[in-house]
Amino acid sequence: MTEAPDTAARLLAILSEIGARAVLDIGCGHGALARILVQAGYDVTGMDPASEAVAAARLVVPDARFELGGAEQLPFAAESFDACIFLNALHHVPLPLMQNGLLEALRVLRPGGEVVIVEPLAEGAFFEVMRPVEDETEMRHAAIRAIDAILAAGAATGPAPVTYHRPTPVADLDAFIEYLARVDPSRRALAEAQRDTLARLYAAHVTAGPNGPELSQPLRLWRLRAAKP
Repeated sequence: MTEAPDTAARLLAILSEIGARAVLDIGCGHGALARILVQAGYDVTGMDPASEAVAAARLVVPDARFELGGAEQLPFAAESFDACIFLNALHHVPLPLMQNGLLEALRVLRPGGEVVIVEPLAEGAFFEVMRPVEDETEMRHAAIRAIDAILAAGAATGPAPVTYHRPTPVADLDAFIEYLARVDPSRRALAEAQRDTLARLYAAHVTAGPNGPELSQPLRLWRLRAAKP
């Protein structure tokens, strides 16, 4: 496990390495990654199954294209994109459809393109403090199993994944709850109902970072290419 540049920097380096231009952001949420990619000069299309997220992304990143839908049935022709990115998104695909989502991403890749997957692991300080609010253990494990199954079946090839830490600055418990709520507003009430438990876990896991208190989350990054017929 390594300490390294932030995730956006890693993704931009990979896209530059493979000479990508057209990028599909699967599970784009409110467009945070899409905005970074557009600013870097990429032709970006985002997909998300939540209509509210797609509407927000269209406002935030007017220079990108956004479509409503799930990863398991992409409305694009084969060989439409140079890269497909799942950023903290694969584990949100319904469990029975995760492999379908990966196969769809591989289908729409152009020759030489890559499916880049970044997944949070079900471990680490941030995860342990979050778990009482939303325990994603099974979802996160299932995402890894889906990737392993695609590789084992010979549908894709790729190097060994890289695991690294993402430090998340959280000045105090209120900042942590606010961070959770930005991702999913329904988490706020759940977090407030368990404030005492979260306070104990926060105190047990928080560490001092260069910019103040932080919680570290291990992430794993895969780079997949479609197997040659």
